[in-house]
Amino acid sequence: MPKIRTSKTVAKRFKLSSGGKLIRRCVGLNHLMRKKSKSRRRSLLNGSELHPGDVQRIVRMMGGN
Repeated sequence: MPKIRTSKTVAKRFKLSSGGKLIRRCVGLNHLMRKKSKSRRRSLLNGSELHPGDVQRIVRMMGGN
């Protein structure tokens, strides 16, 4: 059976944390920043964990089993 190729778009959009969780980028950081508080902007920079229903599909696209 051939190797599974890594989807480069998925590899750029998601990171694997040290605990094995997939981290995605938070939405809402592109524009209209003045109305958002500084603490809200800082928390959006950290990213958030991927929804459990999407994890298996994304891991497979990253070349995992």
